[in-house]
Amino acid sequence: MSREERQALLHEGVSVTTTLSAYVEIVFDNTDNRFPTGREEVILRRTIGLKKDEYSLDKKSASKADVMNLLESAGFSKSNPYYIVPQGRITALTNAKDHERLALLKEVAGTKVYEQRRAESLRIMAETDAKRGKIDELLDYIDTRLAELEEEKEELKEFQEKDKERRCLEYALYSRELDEVTEAVEELEEERRGDVHSSNVRREQFNDRQKQAQTLEQSISRTRNALTTAQVTRQGAQSELTDLIRSRTELECIVNDLRLAAERAGGQRATLEAELTTVEARIREREVALQQLLPQWEAHRTRETEERKGLDQARARLDALFAKRGRLDRFRTKADRDRYLNAEIASVEAYGAAQNGALETAKIELDKAKAALAGVEDRVEGAEESQEDARQRHRDLGDQLAKLKDEHAGLTEKRKDLWREETRLKSLVDNEADELRTAERTLASMMDKDTGSGLRAVDQIAERFGLDGVYGPLYRLFEVTDDKFNTAIELTAGNSLFHVVVDTDETATHVLTTMIRERTGRVTFIPLNRINPKIPPPPNAQDAIPLMDKLRFDPMHLKALQQVFGKTCVCRDLTIAAAYVKSHGINTITLDGDKVDRKGALTGGFYDVRRSRLEAINTLMSWKTKFTANDKRLKEVVTTTTQLEQEITRTMGKIQVLQNQQMQARNSRESLVEEAAQLAREKERLLERIERLEGEVSDLDAELGALRAKLEGYRAELASPLARGLTAEEEALIEDLGREIDQRQKQVVELGKTKNEFGKRKNMIEIELNESLRRRRDELRGKIETLGAAEAGDASAADELENRTRELKALNNSIDALNKKSQDLEKEVDKLTAQLQEERSTLEKLQVQQVEDNRGVSKQQKNTERYMTKRTMLLNRKDECNRNIRDLGVLPEEAFEKYTNEKMDRLMKKLHTVNEGLKKFAHVNKKAFEQYNNFTKQRDQLLQRREDLEKSAQSIEELVEVLDQRKDEAIERTFKQVASNFEEVFEKLVPVGRGRLIIQRRIDQDEEDAEEMDETQQSSIDNYTGVSIKVSFNSKVDEGLRIQQLSGGQKSLVALATGTYSSLHV
Repeated sequence: MSREERQALLHEGVSVTTTLSAYVEIVFDNTDNRFPTGREEVILRRTIGLKKDEYSLDKKSASKADVMNLLESAGFSKSNPYYIVPQGRITALTNAKDHERLALLKEVAGTKVYEQRRAESLRIMAETDAKRGKIDELLDYIDTRLAELEEEKEELKEFQEKDKERRCLEYALYSRELDEVTEAVEELEEERRGDVHSSNVRREQFNDRQKQAQTLEQSISRTRNALTTAQVTRQGAQSELTDLIRSRTELECIVNDLRLAAERAGGQRATLEAELTTVEARIREREVALQQLLPQWEAHRTRETEERKGLDQARARLDALFAKRGRLDRFRTKADRDRYLNAEIASVEAYGAAQNGALETAKIELDKAKAALAGVEDRVEGAEESQEDARQRHRDLGDQLAKLKDEHAGLTEKRKDLWREETRLKSLVDNEADELRTAERTLASMMDKDTGSGLRAVDQIAERFGLDGVYGPLYRLFEVTDDKFNTAIELTAGNSLFHVVVDTDETATHVLTTMIRERTGRVTFIPLNRINPKIPPPPNAQDAIPLMDKLRFDPMHLKALQQVFGKTCVCRDLTIAAAYVKSHGINTITLDGDKVDRKGALTGGFYDVRRSRLEAINTLMSWKTKFTANDKRLKEVVTTTTQLEQEITRTMGKIQVLQNQQMQARNSRESLVEEAAQLAREKERLLERIERLEGEVSDLDAELGALRAKLEGYRAELASPLARGLTAEEEALIEDLGREIDQRQKQVVELGKTKNEFGKRKNMIEIELNESLRRRRDELRGKIETLGAAEAGDASAADELENRTRELKALNNSIDALNKKSQDLEKEVDKLTAQLQEERSTLEKLQVQQVEDNRGVSKQQKNTERYMTKRTMLLNRKDECNRNIRDLGVLPEEAFEKYTNEKMDRLMKKLHTVNEGLKKFAHVNKKAFEQYNNFTKQRDQLLQRREDLEKSAQSIEELVEVLDQRKDEAIERTFKQVASNFEEVFEKLVPVGRGRLIIQRRIDQDEEDAEEMDETQQSSIDNYTGVSIKVSFNSKVDEGLRIQQLSGGQKSLVALATGTYSSLHV
């Protein structure tokens, strides 16, 4: 059947996996021993696969022919057409002849197999008889030849004696030569074994040095890369150091210039600050003196004002009295006088009212000026506080700016370190990537292209679909604990190293489906849920170590590793390995890779360790681990560098913001200074205005007092009668007022002098304060600020010096760090250079030793060729001696001891004498004796062969008898069952009648039956000749009629019974 037809036979259930095989099993009841197996049950199974069928008998594998023979022996023949009886066949069976029914019975009974075996046995027996005939003919010929040779026996007897002596001598010579050759061969073999041992030792040393050379080459490559990286880093550091030194030189010049300028400015500033201190102290001193002088000046000014006011009033009264005196002569009548006085009063009152308005206006202006002065003073105080706040904010911003600049410098240095680290890691990663690709190519060269593509595809598919159940190739899942077992483990695993381990067959199906769809290589899967390795118990001995004990792995993958390594143990040599294979039924392997399979296979030989897959895998995994770690570190460094650059950018943004804020604070402070100067000028102006207004108010107040006194005089005069002269009181008052005026004038003069003196002193102090000291203080402050007051962040020379000094310090720190790093790099370069030279020297020594070993190998090969030539020559001599000894034929017993101790020259003389004696027998057939012996030997062999053939013929005859007996038993057993069934069925169809099947035996056959039988059906060995049917329709005791004697209806009834019993039997 084709694959599609076989697949169509298999039942598909609910499972999504493809059904690969199915089986049908039949259990037979064999209590009647119909099957010749000797068991009560016979279990027969047929397994149908996609390519072939498998059969098992009693749970043991069997061939299809064995199964068919067993079924035929039990009566199940594929040639039996009566298991399903078609229409018309029953009538043919009923009308068949007796020998035809017998043939049917034989088919049903399954006697065909016995007949086939009997025919085969008879054929073999005929061949045996033919061989026996030929042997008899050869024996007759040999006897004839022996009789002819017997006639020459007497003549040959003497020749035989001489020839025996000759052969003894020749045997002694050949034996001695054989011993010498054998001894030489043994010595050569011993020498060869020594050479082989030394060659093995040299080969092991060669392999060890080869591994050392590979390790050294890898180390040299790593050292060279490290040296290149260190040199590049050193060059970068030196270049950076040169730039920094150049920058430091320039910065030192700038700092020196700034320091000199600062020193010059510092002396001037110190002088200015000292002068400012003196001026400020002088200002405080003069302000204290002014504060002490102002109350005295005010008191004297008040007293002067009061005295002046009293003087003006006295003068006004005195002037009024004098005016009254003058008017007494001027006016004749009181009415004229009163009119005049009223007019004067009205005029004075009008003038007084005007002056009083001016006084109120002056007071209001004075109050406004004082209020404005108070506001200006408050504003001045606020401006000074704002100036101090601005100055403090300027300092704070400077401190923050300096801190940020230091932080920026630190971040910049850190970024430089990260750049250097990134350069170093890039070099390492590039080198490791090259080494990794080389290792991958090396490993790929040890497997076929489809497997390599398939493994890469499996990794990609597992990563793409997130398949956690794909554990990867087997070689990734274990580690070898001892390197000396690498060869044994690698040769045991073979291509299984590249088998992919998965958790379930569903995962494998998923991956395989994707690979088939994408056409990406070919791999073998090991599903853990499908394997159940049967691990034989390992021997409990020191010289047989299970391979599983030398592996380190995850317990999750135990079944996969047991499947590959669980049945193998490591032994010391092949002898021990073969012994454990026989005793424990395990696979064994030696450390050199020689394998002994439990099925009998023996494999091994030379194994090139330079092509070791495990070494290639370990190299690949090592480079992959290093590449992954350094690549991860490189990505981290790049990420950190990016973050650091962002941090530097943010810091620069903060620095710019603080610089802008500092600039704003500086501008704000300058505007506050300007505002303070304006307020000071405004204060001076207001003070001058207040002083002027106060003078006006005082003058107006004094004038108003005089006007009031004048009005009082006018009113008093207006109330008095007109007189010709002043009264005595008025005259006395004039005198008193004159004296009072004189006194008050003196007092006013004195107070004026004192007040003027205090005023002068006050004015001098104020002038000194305003025009000299305070202006000088402002000038000094301006000059100090211009020279650069020590305020953080100020763009003055001191700030520039401080910033440059800070930069120089940071630059010196960087230079020191670079110098240290450069020194470290120099040491590292020197160390790597020395290490590289040492490794190269070691490698050269190893290579020289390898060259010497190659020469030794070439010499050894020449020695081996000479040895092989000499050994071949010796073996040829040995074979020639053995052949000569064999040509001597059968030797007498005395030949092995007779001439053992004889010297070679005596043996040669005796042999010469014997050969001379044999010359007279030259006419004798020298081969007659050999021919006689050969014929005798052939006769013995033929007799033994004839005896074996007779035994075989006897065994075949016994087998034919057994087959005939079994065939007769099968026919008897089948006939009894068929006859019983026929009688039962016929009795049910014809209750009053009787039907029988009668088997006809050869011993009971009469002549009439013999004539009716067909000659082609007769057999000289059959005990049965036919099966007849006899029935009776009206009696159970009658003899009955044969089938030929029945009518048509009766034959139909008999046919019905026959079909029924046939069906029942089948």
